[in-house]
Amino acid sequence: MSDMPAPAATSDSEIRLALHRRRLNRQRRQPNTLVIDELGLAHAQSRIDIAVINGCVHGYEIKSGQDDLVRLENQLSIYRRTLQKLTIVADTKHLQSIADCVPEWCGIIEVERGPRGGISFIAIRSAQFNPDVEPAMLAHLLWRPEALALLKRHGYPAKELRQPRKHLYKLLSETLTPREITAAIREFMPRRQAWKDRLVRA
Repeated sequence: MSDMPAPAATSDSEIRLALHRRRLNRQRRQPNTLVIDELGLAHAQSRIDIAVINGCVHGYEIKSGQDDLVRLENQLSIYRRTLQKLTIVADTKHLQSIADCVPEWCGIIEVERGPRGGISFIAIRSAQFNPDVEPAMLAHLLWRPEALALLKRHGYPAKELRQPRKHLYKLLSETLTPREITAAIREFMPRRQAWKDRLVRA
C-alpha cells in the first residue's frame, strides 16, 4: 500500500488560473474578444465565473473539488436564459452528476489533478448554441444608459425611452438580433469606468 498522501482537492482559484493560461489564452489575445471574471447576470441574480464575449456570450462555470453542487440548479435556470453558450469546468468527482443534470447543448470540461499536483483539462463535449436563450435577458447585460443609446440610434422617441428598464430591454430584443445585441455588449463594456467586474487583460 502506498504511503503517499491523497492529492488535495482542486480549488476554484487554481482551476480559474489554469483555465485562463491554458484554455482561454488565445481568446484573451484576440482584439475583438472580451474575457471577464465574475460577470453578473440578470442584474446580479447570479454570476458566471468567466465570460468570453466575441461572436456570442460564452460562460464558463467552475465546480472544483472543494465545491458542492447545491446552487447549480438555480444557476442553470439563469444561465439557460442569459448565455448563448455554457461550459461547466468540473472536478472529476462531480462529472457524473453534472452530466446527468445539464442540458445537452452545455459543454463539459473535466478537471484532474496530476501526480505532481498540477491541473489538467479533458474536453468531454463542446458547447453548442443554447436554443433557450432569451434575447431580452441577453440585453440585460447592458446598463440602462447603454440601452438608451442603442434605442436612440434606432430612432425611438424620447417618450418611449422614459419607460422602465424592463420595457427598454424588450424593445431591444424586438429591434436587434441576438448577434447585434452581443456586438453592442462587446462595444459598451470596455467603456465602463466604475465597473466592479474585472476585465481580464492578455
